[in-house]
Amino acid sequence: MKWLPEPRTFDALTERHGERYKWLLLLVVGIGTVAGVLSTSVFNVAVVALSSEFGLGQDRVQWAMTGFMAAMTLSMLPAAWLLDRIGFRRTFIGSILLLAAASLAGSLATAFWFVVVARVLQGLATGVLQPLAMLVVLRMFPPQVQGRASGVLVLGISSTPAIAPAIGGVLVDRFGWEAIFLLNLPFCAVALAMGLFLLPLPREIRKGRFDFLGALLLSVATLALVEGVASLQGNGLLDPWTLGHFAVALVLTGGFAAYARRAEAPLIDLSLFRQRTFSMGTIVAFSYGFGLFGSTYLIPVYLQHALGYSAAAAGGALIPSGIALTATTPVAGRLADRFPPKWITTIGLVLFGSSFFLFFLYDGRVSYAELIAITLVGRIGLGMILPALNLATVRELPAHRLAQSTVVVSYVRQLGGVIGIAAMAVFVEWRVAVLGPSAVLQAYAQSFCFLGLVILASVVAACLMQHQPAEQRR
Repeated sequence: MKWLPEPRTFDALTERHGERYKWLLLLVVGIGTVAGVLSTSVFNVAVVALSSEFGLGQDRVQWAMTGFMAAMTLSMLPAAWLLDRIGFRRTFIGSILLLAAASLAGSLATAFWFVVVARVLQGLATGVLQPLAMLVVLRMFPPQVQGRASGVLVLGISSTPAIAPAIGGVLVDRFGWEAIFLLNLPFCAVALAMGLFLLPLPREIRKGRFDFLGALLLSVATLALVEGVASLQGNGLLDPWTLGHFAVALVLTGGFAAYARRAEAPLIDLSLFRQRTFSMGTIVAFSYGFGLFGSTYLIPVYLQHALGYSAAAAGGALIPSGIALTATTPVAGRLADRFPPKWITTIGLVLFGSSFFLFFLYDGRVSYAELIAITLVGRIGLGMILPALNLATVRELPAHRLAQSTVVVSYVRQLGGVIGIAAMAVFVEWRVAVLGPSAVLQAYAQSFCFLGLVILASVVAACLMQHQPAEQRR
């Protein structure tokens, strides 16, 4: 089509735009990533409206969120193969087109099953987009400024969940639930337009076969594990349904490990885990995802269910911590350029985990001001972790392994998030059942303690990560 810009090579685009080209690339991919993050963070505000529209219970409406999260997690697995097979440009543009089409279709849905399908398609696109931005940082920027670039990237991504629910709530109130599907379309349009002009043609295309068997084994194992954790709430640990899913997850994971060792081009090259920094980094990434998504679920429920705040008051209490998170990420990125990233990550983990222990020490009884202060500490820690963790985990690997290693870290982090939400819901219900309805505050206090233990346990893994000075890297 002559009205589309002619794709250019990387060298031609670099010659045209000069030193700013790498920042333009980061901007393009960052906007696309924000479009995906919007789909993740804004949906919850429409749950009540969807329940009313389709005459469903909120548990049924959550299928749309569960389908999105599962699709996003699993679609990360083929991302590295797509990059090798069709290149960065086509992978990004194709994902943006799918996200935009799914969003538009969702806004036109007249039946709930169509909403679920649209959400699953949104999840598939978002999962592929997630690792791409960090790959730009690692491939385009020299080691001395990768922390700064990572901080700028995470600044945009982390600010989205802080403001998206508020904007989404206004749109739902004024225009209905359909508006939440349209919120990311302007970002998709800008990312697509800029991507057509700025994303380069691939330097080479590798025609390796996709590892369908490995993807099937790992996908079913992932779904079985998530369902096993979720079923703890209704069935208990010793229920055959729960144990069966855990058994399936264990067997298939073992089967994948055995298969991957013999496969010529496995979905995940297990030799990556022989590098200590990478293996320890994936442990921290899982813990980070568990804590981020688990606390994102737990804190609002605690504020309304245990402390009795309205939705507006609960949202207002989290605004300062959202601002702190947004402000911390670029600072943490710059610090990661000057100091070993593993120590920035470790400090962030300590702050993040300690904030949950403060809830426990107060036995769940905190004032509004104390609540704001505690969440501020936690979100400052959270803002320190991600820019430094991404760099510490993968940037010392050879260049040809960056795509797969970045995808693996993103997948593990997202898996931790899915399990974190399910695990915290189960843990709260269990503690309320054991302690009784009159001890709701203590139940939430113990839940925060559990979450803090998960985060602080990963401090050991962070300390075991190795550091190579920037001047010694590739």
